[in-house]
Amino acid sequence: MSFWRPDIDPDHEPHKVLIKRDELADPTRENRVVPFKVYYPVAHSLDHLPVILWSHGLGGSRDGAAFLARFIASHGYVVVNVQHPGTDTSLWEGKPGHPWDVIRATPIPRHATLNRMRDIPFILARLPGWAEAHPDIARHMDMSRMGMSGHSFGALTTQVMAGQGCPDESGKLVSLKEERFLAGILYSPVPVRHLTDEPSEKVFGSITLPLLHMTGTHDKSPIENFGYRERLVVYENAHRAPQELLVLDAADHMVFAGSRGQLAETALRKKHEAHIKVISFAYWDAMLRQDKKARDWLNGAGVQDYIKGSGFYSHKPGEYPP
Repeated sequence: MSFWRPDIDPDHEPHKVLIKRDELADPTRENRVVPFKVYYPVAHSLDHLPVILWSHGLGGSRDGAAFLARFIASHGYVVVNVQHPGTDTSLWEGKPGHPWDVIRATPIPRHATLNRMRDIPFILARLPGWAEAHPDIARHMDMSRMGMSGHSFGALTTQVMAGQGCPDESGKLVSLKEERFLAGILYSPVPVRHLTDEPSEKVFGSITLPLLHMTGTHDKSPIENFGYRERLVVYENAHRAPQELLVLDAADHMVFAGSRGQLAETALRKKHEAHIKVISFAYWDAMLRQDKKARDWLNGAGVQDYIKGSGFYSHKPGEYPP
């Protein structure tokens, strides 16, 4: 298998990765406490490491998608997994029944969704100061090269940071776009039909950030009744910046989060996780490191050979640069 660099193996993490857990309180939101988890490589000679934020799905936490965070960090990135109180594990912890059943029965108020979105600019604003207090991490961080990503509800969070309209408390679409991100990855994009009746071209047409959309043919929502084809609406209606799409055959909703929930184990999990890791890494190298070889691999025969018989990958250019 030919990759854009010779040292890539989905089962190998070239640099040791350490973890730092912490939390920050936002005085402008009644001291809302936002936990986060930082993955960073050590024992390396790398400098100017790009920074990637990751947002979990409904009922998740900062500990989600660890398989992906470790792999990306081991290749010279700092990955910050953000946890969102009100749409995190607090929805089901300590309550009887399976977490998914509890979550399905729990209404999510609009203010909880908006608070989740506001967690991202809050963390971005506080991250430089936090980094100064942690020089072992900060000395390598390059916050001029930042990416945003997330799974399911975290993908929706990423979509909003990318420019998608977000309904406010009154239902009016507003922009919460975050200008500090250069690109993003959506793991299980969200069609948001449960949030607004506005036409798709209006909701998603305002996205101005390059994005990689990842889903699978078994990517059915565990909360809403829709399948992977409806997730493609985000890709289909985002035209103002280059968009990439990966659809993995038989990949389900939870494989992108590194867990199973109520889904049975699958023999394809290891293969799917390998594709998720390698293609995510290629995209971040192309977008945050401006690696031409990674870009050529994604837009040429490289990625097609890699997923041959296992999925579909496509690229569409934007109408104008973001």
